[in-house]
Amino acid sequence: MTRINEIEKWRNFIFDQSEYDLSHLNAQWVEYFDERNPKPYRFFVTYGSHCFTAKDPDPNFNSELDDPQYHSPRESRYFNLERYQLSKNLSLIIQSLNKKQVLVFHAGHGNYASVKVIDSNGTEINYLVVFSVFRERKKFRLHIHSAYPKQELGKIHKVDFLTIAYNLAHNKKLPAPRK
Repeated sequence: MTRINEIEKWRNFIFDQSEYDLSHLNAQWVEYFDERNPKPYRFFVTYGSHCFTAKDPDPNFNSELDDPQYHSPRESRYFNLERYQLSKNLSLIIQSLNKKQVLVFHAGHGNYASVKVIDSNGTEINYLVVFSVFRERKKFRLHIHSAYPKQELGKIHKVDFLTIAYNLAHNKKLPAPRK
């Protein structure tokens, strides 16, 4: 059984007299409807700190007095303003995974990803949202490991999110990439 012990309620990030609200990344329940299943697939969704932090300092934070790192129980990483702004789209993206217009594909290591979002300039960009699905204590879980803009995606293998949910519900193997 996969178990990811994750934060359910994120504390805001305060830096240089500015406060960045992270409540949009608090854990939530999301339901997906599928005509093959009379009851909706109900997932408990959590988000990792890599959705709004990066391993390198953000050039937008140029201060020698304060440390622009977000300290979570698992690790400390640099707060990243671009990732933070894009993360505001995550809840809507996650709620839309079962829609045909949302691209879901294999991201390697048993993870899946979803992309394409409009950035703060009104430009469509590739937004890599890496997530995994699994059962935990008889409940469906979806955990977003990371989310960040990506220039090129390379070759991708699409997968239907409802097929992922169906297989999880029926104890079948999750869809694997074609070789």
